[in-house]
Amino acid sequence: QVRPVESGGGLVQAGGSLKLSCAASGRTFNTYPVGWFRQAPGPEREFVAAISWNDDSYYGASVKGRFAISRDNAKNTVFLQMNSLKPEDTAVYYCAAANLYFTSPYYFRQQDKYGYWGQGTQVTVSS
Repeated sequence: QVRPVESGGGLVQAGGSLKLSCAASGRTFNTYPVGWFRQAPGPEREFVAAISWNDDSYYGASVKGRFAISRDNAKNTVFLQMNSLKPEDTAVYYCAAANLYFTSPYYFRQQDKYGYWGQGTQVTVSS
């Protein structure tokens, strides 16, 4: 099974940028979708972005136009470039890999379609 490993989190001022990485450990992401979700203090985990094996990308409404997801299949790594960061982007960011192949845009946003989750990386945006 694949184990996503996140890196790149940290503390940044509002308006700044961070780039998160998600590397595959154990096996490759293969052709399956990979997504980013985030969780601020509270019970809800929010969809951030996802990408298919052929680079179709999807974004949550709150990050569209500011964040960009990409993948390097040769390096088994998915990236999340975060620009124009806001204090409300503060959260633990999780990378998740699907364990099945799907193409429906609806499925990319659903947490239960992702079977493998990383430990998360903290992103803190100061005002």
